[in-house]
Amino acid sequence: MAREIVILECSEARKEGKRPSRYMTTRNKKTMQDKVEKLKYNPSLRRHTVHKEIKS
Repeated sequence: MAREIVILECSEARKEGKRPSRYMTTRNKKTMQDKVEKLKYNPSLRRHTVHKEIKS
């Protein structure tokens, strides 16, 4: 399989002392070798923040 499941975690919530939100997504290993970063909604901060790929 070329696609793998990755977990995205909020990068700003821990700095503010809040609970980080997590999302699951997939990526193609052959075309994206670097880590995934997406703008996603964090309900504890009530705004869109950058979510980065973490180890799973």
